[in-house]
Formats: sequence, structure tokens, C-alpha cells
Amino acid sequence: MLNSLLLNPGSSFPACKYAIFGTLDATMDKIPLRRISDRIQNSDKLFSIRTLEEILDGKPMNDGLHRHNYFFILVIKTGTGEHVIDFIPYSIDDRSVFILRPGQIHQLKLAPDCKGFLMQFDADFYSPTNVSAKQRFRRVTAKNSCSPEPLRFEKLCAILDYIYQEYMNKERDFSDLIRANLDIFFIESMRQSANPAQKTTTEISYEQERFEEFQELLEKHVTEHKTVIQYAEMMGISVYQLNKVTKDVLEKTVSELIHEQLILESKRTLLGTSVQVKEVAYSLGFEDVSYFIRFFRKGTGFSPEAFRNHFR
Repeated sequence: MLNSLLLNPGSSFPACKYAIFGTLDATMDKIPLRRISDRIQNSDKLFSIRTLEEILDGKPMNDGLHRHNYFFILVIKTGTGEHVIDFIPYSIDDRSVFILRPGQIHQLKLAPDCKGFLMQFDADFYSPTNVSAKQRFRRVTAKNSCSPEPLRFEKLCAILDYIYQEYMNKERDFSDLIRANLDIFFIESMRQSANPAQKTTTEISYEQERFEEFQELLEKHVTEHKTVIQYAEMMGISVYQLNKVTKDVLEKTVSELIHEQLILESKRTLLGTSVQVKEVAYSLGFEDVSYFIRFFRKGTGFSPEAFRNHFR
């Protein structure tokens, strides 16, 4: 049961439970996965940018629940709509920016008069390698939605307009110029994403970086690692230090964030597969199915089956 796993870092999963992961992966067909190679028609099939005017062509968009294997950046200059990302609803207004990482689930509705840009790229096209750029990229893409102040939004749009022109003209070394401008785009995005109420001391900067490192580890490993001590050990810090980081940055304990990620993974698996609830529970490390049902109901207000029936 998950309670014992959280309290006992030495707990392990029976070998038979691991076999279920292959079954789940093979049946992830209920939520469509869009691959960048199917969406982009240029020669390398790794990057595209289009204006919303050309995408919409005067018609509304009502894009059903799906996920991508690429990064997705939607910038709304003017217009309205609705955007649901990992089951969290966002209202679309003027000066809206949305950034999705590969694997995130979303649903998008746009009014026919929306103006802006849709940019998509594979990690093979753009993936920073130096430490500062990598940290910046991780920080910006960890935040799904923001509404920049007018002057900063204009800067972002100017960068995207330049990228768009390079992409359309495809002159010599245009891909290199696009990648260079993506660096600039993420620098500007990080500047405008800063929380003005947050302290700017070196200590807080360190804590923010450790928090983002924890978030990345949590997304990758939550199905097999569910104890606070496991994440602390992976990060080379104490349990006390890790809890201090999450409390200072988000005012939540590590256990609360582990629970939240488990709920999100449960939702994704319930909607993305047709396997029985007990197999969903086992795949997430719950040995007691009835406890998984109670855990999920407490976190969502639905039983697993009711959630699946309501959102499909």
C-alpha cells in the first residue's frame, strides 16, 4: 500500500507488477499521441512555426483531448478561448502564452479571430547543453501558462516574428538562426516569468533550482520512487533540506507533491488506457486497489471509474 511505501523507503515492487507497464504502454491509444513527424511537412520534420491566422483561416478551433511528443508553444496576441492542460482549465485572453512539454495532455478551443503564433519543435531540434541555458529552459517550460506585461510581450512577439520569417524564407543556416533566437526567446520568457514578490537572494535562487531539479525527477520517476528519502538521495541532500526547498518555493511538503503527481499520472493512465482499475493501481505502485480508489477519490472527488466515464 502507498502509505507503507511512503514511510518505508526500502519497500520494493513485486516483479509481477513490472510486467504491467508494457501492457499500459501498448494500450495508450485512448488519448491520441501526435508526433511531430506527422504534423510538420518540412525536410527535417523537427520544427515549425505558423501564425494562428493561417491555421484558423477564419474558423474556430475545437481540438479534442490529445498529447504530443514535442514542445508546443502557443502565443495569443489577441483573441479568446479555453485551454485545458493536464486537467487544469485556463482562460485564453489577449497576451496569453502557453508552453507544453512532451507528454502533457491538453484540449484547446480558439475563437476564429485569434491572432498569434503556434511554434512546435522536437528536443532533437532544440535542447540546450550548457548549464545556464539548460536551467533556463527547464524553468520556463515548467510553467504552462503566463500573461506577460505589454512591453515584454511585444519583445516575445518580435522574436517569434523573426523566427517565423527565417522559417518561411529558409535561407542558408536558417535552422541555426532559429535555435539562436530560441535562446533569446527563453531568456526573455524567464525574465517576464519572474515572481516579483519572490526574494532574489542567492539562497532563494539555489532553492528554486533545486526545486526544479526535484520536479524533473518526480515527473520521470514517480511510478517507481514514492518516498521522500529516495528523491533526497537522488539529489544528494537531506530529507529536511528537500522539504525546506519545496516549502520555501511552493509552500508544500515533498509528500504532498508526490501525491499530486500520482493523481496526475492516475488521470493520464485512466484516460489513456482501457485496462482495469486494478492494473492502473498496480502500475502506479499501489498494492491495495481499494486504497488506490480511496486515494484517487480524495484527490479528485471521483472514483477512478467515474472519472474515466465522465471525461471520455
